[in-house]
Formats: sequence, structure tokens, C-alpha cells
Amino acid sequence: MNQEPHVLTPEPLSPDEFDELDAILDELRTRCDETPQWEFCEGFMAALICCRRPIMPSEYLPVLLAIGLDGEEEEGSFADETQHLCFLELWMRRWNEVALSLDAEIKALDDEAAYQPEVMDVRGAVAAMPEDERAAMGDEALPSFAQIWAVGFMYAVEAWPEEWAAPRDKEAVKWLDGALNAIVALTEDDADPATLSAFAEDGPPSLSLNRLNAFADAVWAVYDLRELWRNFGPRVATVHTPATPGRNDPCSCGSGKKYKKCCGA
Repeated sequence: MNQEPHVLTPEPLSPDEFDELDAILDELRTRCDETPQWEFCEGFMAALICCRRPIMPSEYLPVLLAIGLDGEEEEGSFADETQHLCFLELWMRRWNEVALSLDAEIKALDDEAAYQPEVMDVRGAVAAMPEDERAAMGDEALPSFAQIWAVGFMYAVEAWPEEWAAPRDKEAVKWLDGALNAIVALTEDDADPATLSAFAEDGPPSLSLNRLNAFADAVWAVYDLRELWRNFGPRVATVHTPATPGRNDPCSCGSGKKYKKCCGA
């Protein structure tokens, strides 16, 4: 009997393991108050996975977390090697899970294999609080649904602009611009009236229908970017060959002789 080959798939992170990631980021934040929340990291990761060139952790972790290189201490460095390895192990499992989802052939975002960004419904969570707790928060501005994820994505794009430069192919340019614009739109505030709950049918309204549609467009845009750069592959570096002096020109070595009687002899 013919059997289908066994495909190894990454074990999804459990809620407790996402909490563990949050705890590590919270600890880093005690020494570097600019350490981002996980939702930002999730968007940043998605952009790296879609990026035209593979970027290694040694290159992107200093950008994301202000981690020191080669033993150099920076204010965002991990507390110790155990914490560092724990973060990387959880990070790479999530990375593999996201990459597998973006490489899957799906027809709808509710497919089990589809990429589901780990985003928070902050406005919904606050709306569900008791009234006195909400009042204690005052007029604190709350991020819109998936806004921090989109900001994290675009932060990675802006950190490596050469890897996101438009190709010469006109159709590819339209594809790239359309996808990035869909994600940029999600970095804006959801100013429409909230009529939907993000994760619970009976939860308090926290986002608009337009926002939900924009989120779906942004997730599809991630799929488009992944496919676009996989088709084009890494950029080919331009080789600049220095111009050769004319036979009667001064030699470029600085000898003062004519080229034909020096290096050109």
C-alpha cells in the first residue's frame, strides 16, 4: 500500500508559551522601555519571512530588541543566555509556523492552514472592563485592531528598504505597491463607528466593518508579498568595474607616468 510521505510541521505555540514570550519582553522592557509588545514583533516577523533576502537573527534582533552583538552590552540585551535561548526557541517555532501558513495554498482566510496573526483586541478588552476600571484609564489612546501588527510589519520594511525596492517589472510594481498600501492602511486609526467584536460574537463592539475588511486585505497582502519575492529571488548585486585609463592618460597608480608606459605596458 502506498502511503503519503510524513510532513513535519512545527508545533504551534500554546497560549502559555505566548505568555512566556510576553514575560520575556516585559523583562527586557525593564532595561529598555522601547522594547515592543509581541503584536509588534509578530508583524515584524511576518515582514522578515516575506522579505526578498533571508535576514539572519544576528542582523534583525538588534533592530527589533536592541540586543548587543558579539557580547557587547546594550540596554535591551537579554538577562542571561538561558533567557536568550528560550526566546529564540519560541521565536523560531512561531517563525516556522507562520512560514508554513504563508506557503500553504488556501482559498479563504478561515482555512485551518491560513496565517492567523497574533493580534490583540485592546479596545474590546477595555470595553469589557468594569466601568470604574475604564474610568481609571482616563482618555488614554488605545490602538485599533491589528494596528500594532501593521506598524511592526512596516518597521521591518523601512529597516531594509533596499530589499523592498520595486523591481523593474511593471506588473510586479503594481503588485508590490498594492500589497504594501494594504498594510499601511492598517497602521491608521479605525475612526469608523465600532459595530463588531473581534473575537466574540457577544463581546462589546470594538472595530468597524471597514476595519475587519482592511485586516483581511492586509493578511492577503502578506501572501502576495511572500509570493512576489519568491518569484523574483534575492537581488543581484551590481558589479562596478573601474574605468581603464586611456593609453596616453596618467596612470591610475599615481606614478606620474603615462598609462601605456606604466601599468598598461
